[in-house]
Parts: sequence; structure tokens; C-alpha cells
Amino acid sequence: MLNSIGFPGKYCQGKGLLRQAGKWVSLCGKKPLVLWEKFLKDSIGETLAQSFAEQGIELHEALFAGETTKAAANALVSEVKRLGCDVVVGIGGGKAIDTAKAAAAFSGVPCVIVPTIASNDAPTSACTVWYNAEGEYEGFDMWRANPNLILVDTEVIAKAPVRFFVAGMGDALATWPEANAAYQGRAVSCAGGTQTLTALAMARLCFDTIMKYGIEAKHAIECGVVTPAVEKVVEANILLSGVGWESGGLATAHAIANSLPAIHETHGLMHGEKVAFGLMTQLCLEQDLPVDEIYRIADFLTAVGLPTTFAAMKMQDVSKARLLAFAESVSGEGSFVHNHPFAVTAGDIVDAMIAADALGQRRAKKGIA
Repeated sequence: MLNSIGFPGKYCQGKGLLRQAGKWVSLCGKKPLVLWEKFLKDSIGETLAQSFAEQGIELHEALFAGETTKAAANALVSEVKRLGCDVVVGIGGGKAIDTAKAAAAFSGVPCVIVPTIASNDAPTSACTVWYNAEGEYEGFDMWRANPNLILVDTEVIAKAPVRFFVAGMGDALATWPEANAAYQGRAVSCAGGTQTLTALAMARLCFDTIMKYGIEAKHAIECGVVTPAVEKVVEANILLSGVGWESGGLATAHAIANSLPAIHETHGLMHGEKVAFGLMTQLCLEQDLPVDEIYRIADFLTAVGLPTTFAAMKMQDVSKARLLAFAESVSGEGSFVHNHPFAVTAGDIVDAMIAADALGQRRAKKGIA
């Protein structure tokens, strides 16, 4: 049996790191194509340009259109070739980052990722999740290698809306429950093998870090400041979660989150918010997880403001017929729900979603079960 794990080439995190970006990017190339959105160019562009100029780096740019489509990635490849760029730098959130990873892979050049929010674990992985122009999930690709370099400026992260930070905790908190389920089921992870002890340990550390420091870190982010708790949770949201899911494995939480774009009411929700409700559903599927642990996780999600009910997910029609149609798509062939050590049917998912909603409502009432 093959065990495997994937890592980014180098991970750097700290306050003010963007001012040193040129020094680090120069390790990968001297003529980068930077992919970002206009508002990011307006806010951090001058800092980045100065840092690049100090290292003699010739900066070229492309504006991100908003969706991770194959057409957008191919357009970026054309720019890399036209300009003769030797590295792709993706700056921003998960979709811009995933597009940059795909373009670098297609172009055969190094990839540098600079996340400006800690809302998900996309930065470190070798994965691109594809959507169509309407924002509907279309699958994913795993590239030959993880990004060469990750630069995380926690001052930039702290200036983003708190909702992004909290969504990142929702995504990351599911890392251990999913990795543990996949390990028990001996499922093959996206890294191409079964779980190493290292991947499982990182997944567990991710979970423990968020449960211990998450609420305090949220308070600091609400003040726009960087504290030790913030640094720990940023590392959990991005690095520990990224390695943990990719090499630890996924299960029901992400199977549900990745399918929720098919429910139009959820389109305004962030990925980590969808994962949070997916995690609630997975907790109600687990056969051996102690009830006290289920309550502890549900209470944390409630405390930081992540959705734990249908109402919080903006889902208006939650009839069994509609839920069953959704669950059938979630539980299809190749779904992550089949990574559990027990069989999961569409009916099981419907029951678990209804139970999760009821649990979320109960725990929101002053923690009374």
C-alpha cells in the first residue's frame, strides 16, 4: 500500500511580509505574471511593485475575472507565453489562487501564491477546483506539484473582513474529522496514496489549534490586529488545513460543500461556510463519535458565527423530496462520502442534514441540548 503526502516548496508567514515579497519571488523567477483583482492592485500594488523593483524584478500583471474557469486559465497561459514570463504569482482569494496554479501548471513555470485572506486552504495544495461561468462546481484537477512558494502577510490578512477569517476556520475545522474518516476507510487521498502519520498529525493539530485559539483570534481580527492567536489560526487555516485535506483525505463535509452551488439559495455563501454545515451533517452520520464531542464542535461553530442550520444556509425549500434530489447528487459514484469506513446512501445524507439542522437549532439556544 502506497502512503503519500504533498507539501508546498516553502511556506513563509508573518507581519509585513509583503514588503519582502521581491526577495522571495526572485528565488522562483525574475519575470513574474501577477494575477490579482483590481481592488488588490489598488491596495497593495505599490508595496509589491517597490519590493519587486528592489530585486530587479520585471512585473507584469493580469486581472482576475472572478471565476476559476478553464477558459480563464488558458487565457493566462497565453499571456505567460506572449510576455515570456518565468513564474506565475497568484494574489487574492481561493479562486484567483486556483486559476494561477492551473496557469503555472499548464505553462510549466513555477508558482507563487500570496493569499490576502485566510478563508480557505487553497494556497498550499496542488489542486484547482473548476467552476463554470455561473459559479457552478465542475470538478477539480490535481497538478504535478504543490506551489513552489507561499507568502502569507498576516497584516494583510487582518485587514480583510472577519467573515473571511471565520469561513477559513469552518473549512479548516473539518480537516481532522474528514481525514480521520478517510483513514478509517483506508481511502486514497488527493496526494495519490493513503494517509501518512505526518498528514494525520497535521490534520489533528489543525483541529486542536482552531478549537483552542479560534474565538480569541476572531476577536483580534474584529479589531484589525495581529496577535499570537491570529498567527496560529492563520497557519491552521492555510498550511495545516491545506496539507491535512490534500494528504489526509476528504469525506462528507466537503462532498456536501462542493455540491451546494447546485442549490441557488446558497450562492452567496463562502466555501468555508458551506463546509461548516457539511461538517455538521457529517457529525450526524458518524457511528462512533461521542455525543459530547459532537456538541463541542457544534457549539464552536455557533460561537464563531458559522452556519449550522438550514436557515443560516438560506435554504428555503427543505422538503425531503428536494433534499433527496440533492443527496443523490452528493452520493454519486466517486463521491467523498464513500471514503467513510461505512456505507453512506442518499437517504442517510438526508437524515443527517435534517438532524444537523435540528442540532444546530438546539445548540444555538444557550447551549441547551
